[in-house]
Amino acid sequence: MNTAATPKSSIFGHAYVLLTLAPLMWGANAVIGKMAASHLSSIELTFFRWFIAVIFMFLVTKKIIIQDWPVIKKYWRRLFFMGVFGFVGFNLFLYSALHHTTAINVAIAQAAIPMVIILLNRIFFAQAVFAVQILGVTLAILGVVVTVARGDIQGLLAGNLNRGDAMMIGSVCCYAFYSLSLRYKPKMNDFSFVFALAVASLLFMLPLMGWSVIEYSLPTLNLSSIAIIIFVAIFPSFFAQLCYAKGIAKIGANRGGVFINLVPIFGAVLAVLVLQEKFQLYHFIGLALVLTGIALSEWIVRKRDKG
Repeated sequence: MNTAATPKSSIFGHAYVLLTLAPLMWGANAVIGKMAASHLSSIELTFFRWFIAVIFMFLVTKKIIIQDWPVIKKYWRRLFFMGVFGFVGFNLFLYSALHHTTAINVAIAQAAIPMVIILLNRIFFAQAVFAVQILGVTLAILGVVVTVARGDIQGLLAGNLNRGDAMMIGSVCCYAFYSLSLRYKPKMNDFSFVFALAVASLLFMLPLMGWSVIEYSLPTLNLSSIAIIIFVAIFPSFFAQLCYAKGIAKIGANRGGVFINLVPIFGAVLAVLVLQEKFQLYHFIGLALVLTGIALSEWIVRKRDKG
């Protein structure tokens, strides 16, 4: 009897594996971005990332993109706006931050995104917020504050905020605004959608890259920088999206969405293992506060949905 795994029985066909691989690749983005800091500027890395990603996505999902082209053409302004916030703003701030702060700090700061989304939903769409959610938001924000203050809250109040940690606030806000805009996503295939946003990102980055070349000349690429560009263009940009979309399709967004909380954990662990960064006590406290805040918020929402 042939016991070879079929596509359906393959480990990569299981939702939990797919939904673990996606945040693993997104968490690795911060670590790879830190490694790139000595080779490429944030503008160069962001530009080359989406340049390679656009080519790769088109070759892999060409038929789907062609089918959805009328939708892309009709809603190009909306897609451009979403790409600028979600793909350019988020990554440009994140890669810039990694020139000034640790990958661990960047990973933990990203965990605040769900909490910022809750706040913005309340502000812009009057979405109901429960008392437990308010507590969760407060704990999560406090966790980020502890992390960016590096355990020295008094120093933070005195204005001693690391430039990179401040940039991560911009990164978090960009992705939160992008997440809010997803309610206006046109009806189209997820991969056509990601491709359209990648193209929008590349178009936005073209003048910035032109300015960078004029100001600082062309970047000198070596094997390390090329490998970094290929990694961030293919894995966090495409395969992570593929794994996440397929995982959500199998078990639903309510059960699958919680896996996003693995991003800061994977990011922090990889920073320690790969970059040899030190995991300090304030990192542990900050991460614990953030994850507790997220857990409380998700618990009350799930309880309401079941009730």
